[in-house]
Amino acid sequence: MTTLSFEAAGAALAAVEKNVPSLVRNDVAARLLAQDPTLWGPDAEAEASVRLGWLNPSEASRPLVGQIRGLREELAADGVTRVVLAGMGGSSLAPEVITRTAGVDLTVLDSTDPDAVRAALESRLEETVIVVSSKSGSTVETDSQRRTFEQAFTDAGIDAKSRIVIVTDPGSPLDSAAREAGYRAVFNADPNVGGRYSALTAFGLVPSGLAGADIETLLDDAEDALEILSDNAADNIGLQLGAALGGTSPLRNKVVIVDEGSGLVGFPDWAEQLIAESTGKLGTGLLPVVVEPGAPEITSGAADVLTVRLVAVDSDAAPEGDQAVVAGTLGGSMMLWEVATAVAGRLLGINPFDQPDVEAAKKAARGMLDARPEPTAPAFTDGAVEVRGPAELLGNATTLREALAALTGRLGSDGYLSIHAYLDRFRQAELAGIRPELAAATGRPVTFGWGPRFLHSTGQFHKGGPAQGAFLQITGEPGEDLPIPGRPFTFGELISAQAAGDAKVLADQGRPVLRLNLLNREQGVRELEDAVRSLVREDGIS
Repeated sequence: MTTLSFEAAGAALAAVEKNVPSLVRNDVAARLLAQDPTLWGPDAEAEASVRLGWLNPSEASRPLVGQIRGLREELAADGVTRVVLAGMGGSSLAPEVITRTAGVDLTVLDSTDPDAVRAALESRLEETVIVVSSKSGSTVETDSQRRTFEQAFTDAGIDAKSRIVIVTDPGSPLDSAAREAGYRAVFNADPNVGGRYSALTAFGLVPSGLAGADIETLLDDAEDALEILSDNAADNIGLQLGAALGGTSPLRNKVVIVDEGSGLVGFPDWAEQLIAESTGKLGTGLLPVVVEPGAPEITSGAADVLTVRLVAVDSDAAPEGDQAVVAGTLGGSMMLWEVATAVAGRLLGINPFDQPDVEAAKKAARGMLDARPEPTAPAFTDGAVEVRGPAELLGNATTLREALAALTGRLGSDGYLSIHAYLDRFRQAELAGIRPELAAATGRPVTFGWGPRFLHSTGQFHKGGPAQGAFLQITGEPGEDLPIPGRPFTFGELISAQAAGDAKVLADQGRPVLRLNLLNREQGVRELEDAVRSLVREDGIS
């Protein structure tokens, strides 16, 4: 049986004590488990009525377990032991957590960076199967990746149809096209589940199971958790966590999530997209801030910060200050956080199942690809870094450090800084180290997201949430561009359009955006790191 625990203190405990009694009186737990679409008000009812299938994962997912196991055995018999996942947002983050926690190999390709795509293509292609996950098949990233792998298989003399597995909604254009193409397998997910709630559907299970994760136990734990979470009582930890997240007064809308040995590898990144995309709309919402132990945000004492610590199920850790401490098995924890996010949405007065602002960046990127505008000239170049930004932001800045200071100087007492790196998240992984340094320099929460995958998750909060953010966008010249078969644009042009489109949408909404382009990635990363450290030193922070 799954083990779940929750304990709160300070503002988190006050939110639980204030809100849980009314949640119990209104039968929220029972109504949620009964998939009552009226829980979030009349404006959300139509969407909620077709988005609550995640509350009954077994109905659609149990039959898949044997099919996935059988396909894995067939592939192994053919010498195919490497699984690549082409997916974005909820389609990639859940399988990544599941497989990393299980200690099995899965190559997650959730990037349009040419270097990242090429690296996935050039590793053990003869042993590779690619799982293409998309609800409709219209996701430009996954379609481009499928086209590229299909061509690579064919060029290598491999039967491409035998190496492509599709996960999509029944009746989608991709469903029909994949069956007509004769791909190795097509798995249909429950259409009544949105992407960020899809961890325990075919989108989470197929790539994870093919890679060797124990998906049957994952479902067992989730089902056990549902028994706990359906209890309409004050000690229901789904109600408690939901109240802590969405019920603080005044709202602590920066939710700092830190893993302190939970054993759930990468879980905060999955929770980040679940919470941000579900709640960041109508000028409100919760911004998850994924940090490392000892991060500045944990000890800042900021009035708008709530810290959630993820610990092992046998931990005796207790919350300190305004904190919550959560523990659980992976399947149980996924169900807990999905329930808590839905409860938080009710308390915030929003629809947790739509994403009205995610499409804005997609449209802007498509517009950039269609129009092919000439790139704007940089305001200046410092070493290997081109600096772009409006004059009202940059002022008299002539160096990278001065530009960073100008951006961070726009942060208010309730602000946050969001770093968007449109690079190879494996080869440029060290760049994430500037996150805690900038948090120390600014005294404000700092998030770090790899583009374009964050566009499918936290991008919703950036545009639909409160106008409190300042944005640092980092792009870089690839080692070599990569064409996309059957498309009039390359991967380099695609990721450039995605970055420019998102920057335009943010700027159009009055958000301050500083854009940095690394002319040489290795050198540019070093210079950016040096500029950040200089900013920290000059602010008198050691």
